Amino acid sequence: MAETIEQSRTVPDHMMGWRLDQAAADLFDDFSRERLKQWIKDGSLTCDGAPSKPKNKLLGGETLTIDARLEDSARWTPQAIELDIRYEDDHVLVINKPAGLVVHPAAGNPDGTLLNALLHHCPPLAALPRAGIVHRLDKQTTGLMVVAKTLVAQTSLVEQLQEKTVTREYDAIAMGTMIAGGRVDAPIGRHPRDRKRQAVVSTGKPAVTHYRVQERFRGHTHIRCRLETGRTHQIRVHMAHVHHALVGDPAYGGRLKMVAGASEALKEALRHFHRQALHARRLAFVHPASGEAVTVEAELPDDMTVLLHHLRLDNDNA
Repeated sequence: MAETIEQSRTVPDHMMGWRLDQAAADLFDDFSRERLKQWIKDGSLTCDGAPSKPKNKLLGGETLTIDARLEDSARWTPQAIELDIRYEDDHVLVINKPAGLVVHPAAGNPDGTLLNALLHHCPPLAALPRAGIVHRLDKQTTGLMVVAKTLVAQTSLVEQLQEKTVTREYDAIAMGTMIAGGRVDAPIGRHPRDRKRQAVVSTGKPAVTHYRVQERFRGHTHIRCRLETGRTHQIRVHMAHVHHALVGDPAYGGRLKMVAGASEALKEALRHFHRQALHARRLAFVHPASGEAVTVEAELPDDMTVLLHHLRLDNDNA
């Protein structure tokens, strides 16, 4: 069946003068801008209880309300895409997502996604919103994701994420030599000039990332990050914000920089690392049915293991 969406947000004062569709995209960032614009046009997204137009300007203080229905997952095609399943029972499953796999169908990626694979693996997921998916990883980020197999489990996992009781740890390789770990507490919102990117902005939503050093190299650092919040691109944005962008990050990493005297093998490894060096290594949550703690870990993918190998060799030969 279709999922009913009922959400309300109050427009903050700093959005005075913003277009309705711009404010909605910032306040309801679980949904695409095009979907929100369509809901405004068909009256499913109202301003102070009344229909409005996407271009209408706001004063601040208004209440935006969504009362809409999302089509269920049955319209998506099951596809026999291999899944690396690390945990599964009647209520949840945890998969280790490879690089390059998009989580949910969207413009430009109508199929070949994790959702299509899940529907093939477990057809009853078609009855759940988003086929049981409760959180996402970027296309080129690898690692663990938990998926609900029942509506009760999905509700429980969403609540755990909102209450920040789900532990999500990531391994990353950052540019530059970091002296020590730390904590980044900086709000994240849409980039003011590039709507496809995120940025640290004063008007963004609270975002906190904890990180600690695992291994230092001459010009790079292997770090372990723990999310306290789960904003879009959070680790990538926060590490770039503290001037240690992730290796291979196409959106936030800037130009590739080589360390003076780097070996040819390391140079080649860095040149051919075409994704952000980020892996969701550990996931822990409370089982929705048993109430017991569930912890799943996934080893580093081959490309990050190879890069770390070359970084160690470069250290040894320096």
